[in-house]
Amino acid sequence: MLLSVTVVLSLLSCVCGENPAVQVVLTNKGLQYGKHAAADWIQERLSTITFPDITGSVHIVFGDVDYTLTGITIVKCDLPEPSVEFLQNPPGFKTTISDLSIAITGGWRTHFGLINDGGTFDMAIFNVDVTSVVQLGKEADGHLSVSSISCDAQVGDVDIEFHGGASFIFQPFVEHFKGRIRDEIQKRLCPGVEENIESFENLLHVMNVSVDVNEVLSLALPLTDIPIIGASSMNVGLKGEFYNIKAPVEPPFEAQPFTMPDKPSYMLSVGMSDFTLNSASYAYFSAKLLQLLINDSMIPAISPVHLNTTSLGKFIPKLAEMYPDMLMSVLVYAQEAPKFSIQPDAVNVTIKAVAKASVILPNGTQIPVFTINVVSTFVCWTFAVLTILSLGLISNLTLTLASSEVGTFKVNVPKIK
Repeated sequence: MLLSVTVVLSLLSCVCGENPAVQVVLTNKGLQYGKHAAADWIQERLSTITFPDITGSVHIVFGDVDYTLTGITIVKCDLPEPSVEFLQNPPGFKTTISDLSIAITGGWRTHFGLINDGGTFDMAIFNVDVTSVVQLGKEADGHLSVSSISCDAQVGDVDIEFHGGASFIFQPFVEHFKGRIRDEIQKRLCPGVEENIESFENLLHVMNVSVDVNEVLSLALPLTDIPIIGASSMNVGLKGEFYNIKAPVEPPFEAQPFTMPDKPSYMLSVGMSDFTLNSASYAYFSAKLLQLLINDSMIPAISPVHLNTTSLGKFIPKLAEMYPDMLMSVLVYAQEAPKFSIQPDAVNVTIKAVAKASVILPNGTQIPVFTINVVSTFVCWTFAVLTILSLGLISNLTLTLASSEVGTFKVNVPKIK
């Protein structure tokens, strides 16, 4: 049950003291939803579960009878609504299943002196109670850790019907040894729970705490600290930093603390600070990937302005005089990493770029003719109308002539503000 609750955290698993750039909050509402989903999943899997053989010996009137119950499978399970709750100390979950009833079937073998016999059996196990406490933690490399710190299991009663062989001889003595079988089942429950938790812990340990987003970027998502658990929610802090895969370097800025709003009506909330977006921006910038060479073939045919000296000569007369009827290209590149600023209702992006224009001579040589500095701020709003939509606008655009080989000219795009 607890595994289904923590599996979402396994993909979100570092250095102590770091501020998380990504926070994930699981509320009690989300925990209870996970409980329902887990109960359905367990119910579906029960028919595929097999159990190890149960062996033992019991003394009856005629002497000691050695028995083995084998091929045990579940044929029916009455799984009641489990109880799952957050634990603050230690941080983790407590799960309780009460009054669980299971019907199983299998084969039996007995050895009594020189007599060996066998057949089938049907068993009903009543009023099974299991309480498990799982603690969440953080490994040194940022993986989420899951460990069982306590487990208690009780089996109320067992009823057995033997079939085949000399079952008519042994059936009257069921009351004498069903307590032994009940104890065998009871003592195997918690080790089974703990074995599954340990297997899940091993799975978490080998999972990557970073994800390659594309050929350039990798997103690091180790835990920055152990999960913080309150009375009705759990907060998981993640590093949330993008790196350049080929040349990973730390950006010249750090993640700043931020607080997630309390949203008890939500099941799961994910919050992200500026740091995550800015680390991606810095990774692209440091890899020299924020640049684009534009030529006239990339300009739509219906555009009133094209990248040639004739078209731009209308605004820069000396350009057309010096280089009549020639194609041009413009190299646009970021002067520094674009800066993102996340606000409660919008995301601001400030871009400082340089546009270097060149004339392409008939022999293919490119001659630089002017350079323009560009400072632009975009604002993106996100809102929901049946689905999530985003709207982006330029809120500020400034163009400045940095240098020119074709005389001084006015940059005819006005400052927008």
